[in-house]
Amino acid sequence: MPLDTPEPRAAAHVAGDLLQSPPTVSPAHSNYQVLELFSADASLSNLPVVDDKRPVGIINRNTFMSTIARPFHREIFGRKPCTAFMNAAPLVVDYHTPLTELSFQALSAGESVLSDGFLVTVDGDYAGLGQGVSLMQALADQQAEKHRQMMDSIHYASVIQQSFLQSSRRDMAAALTDYFMAWEPRDVVGGDYYYFVRRDDGFFVAVIDCTGHGVPGAFMTLIMASALKQVLTTRDLHDPAALLGAINRQVKESLGQLSRDELEHDDNVEIRSDDGMDCAFCWYDKATRTLTYAGAKTPIFVIEPGSDEVAVHDGNKKGVGYVSTPLDYQWENRRVTLAPGAQLYISTDGIIDQIGGPKRICFGKKRFKEALLKYRQQPMTEQRGRLLDVFHAWQGENARRDDVSLFGVRLP
Repeated sequence: MPLDTPEPRAAAHVAGDLLQSPPTVSPAHSNYQVLELFSADASLSNLPVVDDKRPVGIINRNTFMSTIARPFHREIFGRKPCTAFMNAAPLVVDYHTPLTELSFQALSAGESVLSDGFLVTVDGDYAGLGQGVSLMQALADQQAEKHRQMMDSIHYASVIQQSFLQSSRRDMAAALTDYFMAWEPRDVVGGDYYYFVRRDDGFFVAVIDCTGHGVPGAFMTLIMASALKQVLTTRDLHDPAALLGAINRQVKESLGQLSRDELEHDDNVEIRSDDGMDCAFCWYDKATRTLTYAGAKTPIFVIEPGSDEVAVHDGNKKGVGYVSTPLDYQWENRRVTLAPGAQLYISTDGIIDQIGGPKRICFGKKRFKEALLKYRQQPMTEQRGRLLDVFHAWQGENARRDDVSLFGVRLP
């Protein structure tokens, strides 16, 4: 019988946590005696073979019973030692072997571990038997717990990410009357970000699409938010292009994303990251009704009162912070005078690039503009629901490709 073993831990983290103590047999036991043990206990699936505390092998119930049932096998092998039908090379592990290491050893040992189990020792002496199904269940439980902990962390990260948006939400509500802001991360957290500041003479709005989505994207939003706030301490909100240039320089230098030509010392330095953002920065001046816009691969959409067309204003073709964007790159400001009742929309490419529809193609700018025109007469809060309904219907059963952010405002 097995010797006394250490107290098992509360959760399955080591091999000993899976310990079972079935009856054992020695190499001197006959196959008749093994048959009696299996016949007496239908739940007994494996018998450890132990020789003076030394683990020798495992007898699998199904293998033994099917073999002994063959014609004349009981008469021939019944009185012979039980080692004739045992697995003489079972997996043997120490009591304190971590579960992850045990799983790798089980894979290396082959399929027999699933059916026969594995022998557990303490200081080389037999301590008990572990079942393959118990190992699988423990690994599944461990993975589920890791997943739960990871999701708890991500959900908390979502709280932090959304807290960065609170001041923008407050300023939007204070400065605008007919507007909406839709922000839908593809995952719990995302790489889209928006920023809004109200001033006595107007407002500044930025809609940002950082590299990636999920956790990597969320980290980039924090980097960009920090860079933006730092730049705003020394730069003028009235000059969006200058803001983009300052952020580009700061991100490239802080992340070491300089091109070979920009590196002053070693041309062999490895550039490990190439991250940045596409975005639209806009300053609206209330007195002159002028919108000053600078874009990094992100257009803005404008519908003038009474118009049946959507005017698309494109920005520059360079993203902010990427290795391929020069350190001294200068974006251009574009100015648009907007009449009372004009509608302004800014969207990240999560809507435009979404695969869907019967042919599984991108939603595209054409459909986006058609949807804007279709619902332009409705209040902005209702437009938000309508536009997202159209987008979700287009997506259908297809996986979401990216985060989605969409800003809309009707100017007084």
